[in-house]
Amino acid sequence: MIGRNTHKISEKDLYKSYKIFFRTLVSESRLRIINLLRKKSMNVSQIVRELKADQTAVSHDLRRLKRCGFVSSEVKGKFRYYKLNEKTIRPLMNLIDNHMAGNCIHILKGCRK
Repeated sequence: MIGRNTHKISEKDLYKSYKIFFRTLVSESRLRIINLLRKKSMNVSQIVRELKADQTAVSHDLRRLKRCGFVSSEVKGKFRYYKLNEKTIRPLMNLIDNHMAGNCIHILKGCRK
């Protein structure tokens, strides 16, 4: 089913967009950044410190997240702060968390559902 905002997109482009979206989410480092930003806005240095990650890698991940609309940024003083897209990504991540808790977590524990 094609959503109401995608009715003018060709089916081919729609599936290309799905691939971009889900490839953005499949990265563990980007998911870790998303989960950090669920708590509060942060700058690159803070994210690097929290994740104990390489600054270049974090910057690349943030660029991808921003380009795909998962996060936005705002300059405050000398720093650029990143925050989660409150309108779409926060509710989506909450929905994903609920789905995983009810349908996926048992796989990690070796249980059948």
